[in-house]
Amino acid sequence: MFDADEVERYARHLVLRDIGGPGQARLKQARVLVVGAGGLGAPLVQYLAAAGVGTIGVIDDDVVALSNLQRQVLFATADVGRPKVAAAVDAAARLNPHVTVIPLEQRLDVANAGDLIRAWDVVAEGSDNFDTRYAVSDACFYGKKPVVMGALGMFDGSVTTVRAHETGADGRPNPTWRCLFPQQPPPGLVPTCAEAGVLGAVTGVIGSLMAVEVIRAITGFGDSLVGRLLTFDAARMRFRDLAYGWDPDNPLSGGQAGKQAG
Repeated sequence: MFDADEVERYARHLVLRDIGGPGQARLKQARVLVVGAGGLGAPLVQYLAAAGVGTIGVIDDDVVALSNLQRQVLFATADVGRPKVAAAVDAAARLNPHVTVIPLEQRLDVANAGDLIRAWDVVAEGSDNFDTRYAVSDACFYGKKPVVMGALGMFDGSVTTVRAHETGADGRPNPTWRCLFPQQPPPGLVPTCAEAGVLGAVTGVIGSLMAVEVIRAITGFGDSLVGRLLTFDAARMRFRDLAYGWDPDNPLSGGQAGKQAG
C-alpha cells in the first residue's frame, strides 16, 4: 500500500492511534474537491497534499495577482499572471509527488455544481462569493456529499461541516447550510475582501481548520463540526463554538420541501 518514501513521509500520521495505517490508506484513496484556490483554498491544498490525500480537485477561474501573495502562500511571485489552478498543481507536486491534483479552470455555479461535485468524496468550500457558496452547499445536499464550509472577514473567520444528507444520533436530520443562513445577503451588504481587506494570517488559521475537518471526514477520528459553527476572532484572539440545528422551515430538507418533493 505504501512505498518506503511514503512510510517515512507519513510517519507522524502512521503512529497516531486514531489514524495509523488504515486512516492513511483512506486518505490515499480519497478524492477531495477544493472550491476556490484563494485565501482558504491555498492552505487547504497545502495541508491536504501534505497529508497524502490521493486526489485533489481544485476549481477556480482566476489568475494569481500580486495582491494575492499577502495571504495565498501556495503561490510565489513568479506565479503572478498564471491560472491559480495551474500554479496549485505545481506547488502540490513540489510538496508531495504521491498525490494527484486535478485543475478545473472554470467557475462553479448553480448550473454545473451538481455535475462538478459528483465524482468527489468530500467537498471543501472556500470561495469568496455567496453565489458559489450557496450553489455548492445546495448541490452537496442533493448529491449527498459532506461539505466543509469556510468563510472569512477582515479579522475573523468561521468553519462548519455540513452532512445534511444524514441524520444525527437523535434521529433528526442534520442541519443544512440554509438552516444556519437561510438566504444570501443582499448584494453589496457584505464588503468583499478587496473592499474591506483581510489579515493574511487569518486565512491560514481558517484554511488549516478546514483541512482538519476534511481529514476528519475521511479518517473518522474525533468529533466533527456538524451542527457547530466554529468562529475565530483574531482581534480579540478567541474562538467560539456555536451550536445550530435542523430548521424544519429550511428550503432544502424542511417540511415544505418534503411536501413539494412528494
